Amino acid sequence: MATVPLFSQFSCKTLIPSSSNAKPQSKAPIQVPVHSINRRSELGISVHRPDFKVRATDIDDEWGQDGVERVIASSSPVSVAEKEADDAIESVEETERLKRSLVDSLYGTDRGLNASSDTRAEISELITQLESKNPTPAPNEALFLLNGKWILAYTSFVGLFPLLSRRIEPLVKVDEISQTIDSDSFAVQNSVRFAGPFSTTSFSTNAKFEVRSPKRVQIKFEQGVIGTPQLTDSIEIPEFVEVLGQKIDLNPIKGLLTSVQDTASSVARTISSQPPLKFSLPSDNTQSWLLTTYLDKDLRISRGDGGSVFVLIKEGSSLLNP
Repeated sequence: MATVPLFSQFSCKTLIPSSSNAKPQSKAPIQVPVHSINRRSELGISVHRPDFKVRATDIDDEWGQDGVERVIASSSPVSVAEKEADDAIESVEETERLKRSLVDSLYGTDRGLNASSDTRAEISELITQLESKNPTPAPNEALFLLNGKWILAYTSFVGLFPLLSRRIEPLVKVDEISQTIDSDSFAVQNSVRFAGPFSTTSFSTNAKFEVRSPKRVQIKFEQGVIGTPQLTDSIEIPEFVEVLGQKIDLNPIKGLLTSVQDTASSVARTISSQPPLKFSLPSDNTQSWLLTTYLDKDLRISRGDGGSVFVLIKEGSSLLNP
């Protein structure tokens, strides 16, 4: 028949059944423990991977071939958890790197006044990257992080540039611009401190804020405060001064200068003991809104209603130390 040559093309193997007296030799199960993974880092992120065991048992099947039985716990959930932890660690490390890069790029800009166009572009890019990694997506639901005094490190608000201008130096300069938030009373105080050769003084505005969304607050300014000048009560009198290359000895008139110094100290104590001057702000243009786009325990980024951006650092943060 035509079918015989067709089948004859395939080799055949005679099956020899195993002896009925032969007993399968059981072998002790081989257990391979896989230790748990407990990855911890200084960032406080941990992963736990439960143990699982692999058991291999050799048996003879009816064809005389070895069979293998394996019991393996699924590793998919562990892999997912480990990957998520690795991603979280990398995200935190990247955020810290961006924060430090931003602070470094602000050095020498005088809060943005002296920033070049290239530096502004770099700062803007770093701000955008940080905003995309905001660890507090609903800052108004974490008011405890907003509490406290925040030091202005950078702004694009042109309204502050005349104030920051070096034209008022060297006699008087802006020493610090800050914002203090008290979430218990929903109060905000914006303050500018000026420093001169013999005194410091401040100008502040007191305001109330209302939460309008998880990120946005409405601010209403109510009062202005002119702080009492804090005069330097001790002026060191040098032994000589140099004028046009000539040294002038001050020892002959040191007694007179000491008398003037004592009078100045008395005036300083009198003025400094006076209460600050408070006044009501006009109703026009006394409201604005503020959007917090990044917030953690050290850094805050906010955007105003005019499209301006503000970078503030928490008082006492290590980011204030270059």
